[in-house]
Amino acid sequence: MAGVAAAQAPLEKRIGRSDTAKYFRVVHGHGGAGEQRLTDLMEGVNFRTNLRWLHKGLILPKGGIGHHFHHGLEDMFVIFNGEAEYTVDGRTAKLQAPAGAPCRLTHSHAIYNPGEEPVEFMNIVVTMVKGKVDAFDLGDDRAGAPIEPKPVFIHVRFDKERLRPVTSLNGGRGTVRYRRLLGPEIFTTNWAYVDHLVLPPGTTEGKHRHSGVEEIYYVMSGAGTARVNDEAAAIRRGDAAPVLLSDRGGEAHSFENAGTEDLEFMVIGVALEKGKLDVEDVR
Repeated sequence: MAGVAAAQAPLEKRIGRSDTAKYFRVVHGHGGAGEQRLTDLMEGVNFRTNLRWLHKGLILPKGGIGHHFHHGLEDMFVIFNGEAEYTVDGRTAKLQAPAGAPCRLTHSHAIYNPGEEPVEFMNIVVTMVKGKVDAFDLGDDRAGAPIEPKPVFIHVRFDKERLRPVTSLNGGRGTVRYRRLLGPEIFTTNWAYVDHLVLPPGTTEGKHRHSGVEEIYYVMSGAGTARVNDEAAAIRRGDAAPVLLSDRGGEAHSFENAGTEDLEFMVIGVALEKGKLDVEDVR
């Protein structure tokens, strides 16, 4: 299902569900070592903004995505377990999960799994021109690259200890924990933000909408309920819930944790217009 038909499908059908049975094999991606297993968790054809894709998968031991450039898109590698060696502009450092690094326009980048266990990862892509992708491979798999003691490139960790309490977020119930990890100033494309949000048991993010931003709420841990317009669907770890724009405006959305464990999200926002962000509570 793609395009307009997918965007108009029931919410349950629009949510991307992580399913290892749907992973396909990728060998030597961008000249990298070894293998990955991937799936298309979300397709950009369903978005009005310039999100191109949301890939989810595994980097197998001693595998990776080779050193390469993009001149018309920005992407981000996020890891959810273990550690990986990230390269940006030819300099390599280890990041411990959960973590990620944005690969900004015209900056070379790569990722490599030096360990003995698969690393669960995600690749998010936002393009300058809708649907147009490019790559220039450098023929460098980065296996055995010299490691810097500290990363000298932009990176983030999804550290719950650094979240700040917010009461009644967007008119919601209770006190949640929130932090903006990356804002629009980091990117050249219309990538708007990457947020980290935790809903403790019994709390909600209130019903709200955006007129110029589309979002993906990716569930890092826990389970709960997504509500978009008049629909509701159960969500759990590994799910990606899209919030889209249409001729009628932005979709009203809210999220609830009625369980006994934290519901943790990575929220990806992409704007129609560079740096133009908005939010409207819907009571």
